[in-house]
Amino acid sequence: MTTLNPDNDAELIALAVSMCKKAYAPYSAYAVGAAIRTETGNIYGGCNVENASYGLSNCAERTAVFSAVAQGERIITEVAVATEDGGSPCGACRQVLWEFAPKDGSPLRVLMADKNGTLIRETTIVELLPEAFVLR
Repeated sequence: MTTLNPDNDAELIALAVSMCKKAYAPYSAYAVGAAIRTETGNIYGGCNVENASYGLSNCAERTAVFSAVAQGERIITEVAVATEDGGSPCGACRQVLWEFAPKDGSPLRVLMADKNGTLIRETTIVELLPEAFVLR
């Protein structure tokens, strides 16, 4: 397990909570916010955006990752997710996060917080997705 960095973690969690408040979740009523930090130190936020055609919805974590990739980022070192109850990233988001995890063996930290910014759990993407799909 990685060591908590209170200053940097607070910044990431605060953005995730802020993004959670921007979620568009009229169907599930489950707002999710995410914030990712890349290896360059840049931070990107995202929220879930639902659609009446459920398959067209997008999760907060993937929204943040895709925003970072659109800016040329390729390595994510940390992600904070904020929900009502401190929920965990879904399977699809875990796989997307795995795709952009450090390739040098460094952990991609995952912080899960509630809507108030209280850290509920700290883990890594490897712990959440121990056998990720990888093309060789």
